[in-house]
Amino acid sequence: MRLGQTSIIHFASRFSASLLGFLATIFIARYLGSETLGTYYLVLSTVAWLSIAVKMGVPSALTKRVSEGNDEAAYLIAGGTIVLGLFFAVSFFVLLFRNQVNTYLGYPAAKVVVLFLFVTLTQAIVNSVLKGQHLVHISGVLTPIRTGTRSLIQIGAILAGFKIVGLFVGYTVGYILVSVLGLWIVVRQFDAITTPKVSHYRKIISYAEYSWLSEIRTRAFNWVDVAVLGFFVSSSLVGIYTAAWNISVFLILFGGSLSQTLFPEMSSLSADEDPQSVADLFETALSYGGLVLIPGLVGGVLLGERLLRVYGEEFTQGSVVLTVLIVATLIQGYQRQFTTTLNAIDRPDMSFRVNAVFIIINVIFNIILIPYFGIRGAAVATASSVLVSLLVAYGSLSALIEFSIPIGEIGRQWVAAGVMGATIYAGLQLESTYGDVRNIVLVLVLVFFGTVVYFGTLLLISTHFRTTVNQNLPYNIPLLKA
Repeated sequence: MRLGQTSIIHFASRFSASLLGFLATIFIARYLGSETLGTYYLVLSTVAWLSIAVKMGVPSALTKRVSEGNDEAAYLIAGGTIVLGLFFAVSFFVLLFRNQVNTYLGYPAAKVVVLFLFVTLTQAIVNSVLKGQHLVHISGVLTPIRTGTRSLIQIGAILAGFKIVGLFVGYTVGYILVSVLGLWIVVRQFDAITTPKVSHYRKIISYAEYSWLSEIRTRAFNWVDVAVLGFFVSSSLVGIYTAAWNISVFLILFGGSLSQTLFPEMSSLSADEDPQSVADLFETALSYGGLVLIPGLVGGVLLGERLLRVYGEEFTQGSVVLTVLIVATLIQGYQRQFTTTLNAIDRPDMSFRVNAVFIIINVIFNIILIPYFGIRGAAVATASSVLVSLLVAYGSLSALIEFSIPIGEIGRQWVAAGVMGATIYAGLQLESTYGDVRNIVLVLVLVFFGTVVYFGTLLLISTHFRTTVNQNLPYNIPLLKA
């Protein structure tokens, strides 16, 4: 019950953050255009890739070691000093080659990249310790605070005439705020502040030497396509692609919340007993990994063009890209549960291999497909590579523990999504025949009714889902009893 409530809190927080970011992105796109939006996301993409060299898997290692319940402060200090040293080294090279960096970005933002790198690094370290302390819901709540602060400052700065500089200021302030708040909460949880020993550094490095590739894998899923697109297509097309990506990101939030909630529990359970003891939690993760992604795919296919039209008419050319990216996030939602479990049972080496396969294939496919098919090629490359990595992850985990795929529960989610899709399609037909509703109003109405129909249908046909909902509500509802 506690895990379910934590997942819901974390998901609600991340959803709120993504909604705020989505609204801010619409505002930016409408006021500054796709070219400025594309430049901004190229900066973020560059920071995301450079952060890999700075973090080197240390945040993941911190979460793992802190979740084991010993010497939390020592691990934080050890991890912090490692990444701080790496930050200075990477920043030196960014500033040394600032002319080349500015040319790639199409804007003199090398110093901004260094600033962004520092604030994102600080927040990542604090967030990793919160997760290790089983405070996943707290780390989740900080996300909408960061995004809300960033968005409000960015919108205000744009209205004041600061354009892209306002985007940079808002981003920086948002990250600094949650880093300070998160660090205050982290320190309050420490029993004592102890200095790290050589053994603490060794334990972090022994885990990080494999988990660093997980950082690359995450960045590859989010940013390889954007980075490669920067070499082959205009900033305007990059902006259109990232708009489609922002919509698809909504759908992966719940699966991410679930995996982050379950990781410290799996880690603690595996350390106390054996790897097989996490099988039940893993099967639960698979049962709900597609809870939001499956209906999201159906809805995205039907409403994709209208959703993109909210950004502006020029963005509608990304409708096919949006559909393919939603497929990619659906596959990624399940793949993440496999790699999370591998890491939790202290087999980052196996997760390393899975991530290596994804990264290599993703980079190769993007380089091959983007020059010929542009933003559509980037979307196909992402979906194809994550599918291959899912198959590799399945083979790796099945060799370590016994588990079963909850086909029945997943099938019922598809049935409910089909009913929802039929409802949305009927609504579109009614609007085209009898009405002339504003696009944004129609989208909101259909999304709302589609959501109600999906979850209502799932409650009717799934005993397992009814039981889970009833267990995680503050009061028992007789109608939801199995």
